[in-house]
Amino acid sequence: MLTGMAQFSVKDTLLVYYGDILTNMNLKDLLCYHKSQRSSATVALASGFTVRVGLADLDDDGKIRGFVEKPELEKPVSMGILVFKGETLEDMELLKKGRRKLDLMGDVIPYLIKVGKPVYGYLSDAFWYDVGSTEAYEKLSPKLVEEKFREILGNDTF
Repeated sequence: MLTGMAQFSVKDTLLVYYGDILTNMNLKDLLCYHKSQRSSATVALASGFTVRVGLADLDDDGKIRGFVEKPELEKPVSMGILVFKGETLEDMELLKKGRRKLDLMGDVIPYLIKVGKPVYGYLSDAFWYDVGSTEAYEKLSPKLVEEKFREILGNDTF
């Protein structure tokens, strides 16, 4: 059994929330969407993500054909929150064989898509922030956190 998953059964719904993500997204809405789609997996997605560096378009010789500084991506990005049907644990077990580790986004989601399982994206316009580095944490504004989470935590918290 996958580490930490022994207590779950194929009848459960699993909510995975990466520990370095802050969001005020309504998780109940995400779970309802997942169930209404009868999805094997649902990935919470956000649009309007800006790349933190410039992107170059190179030809075969290395000549730059185009350059865009800190562009906004056209496709939605993962917010680091997923929902799985419990029966996907069996798929994860199959995938895990012969591997030291299993990456949900890099291994499980592509596998489920490849074998024809229904995988959906839940596009959210909620606030989200990836605190995955010391630099990102230091850039996080306490005022922004207060503004975005007051509704969830209540006025007395701040």
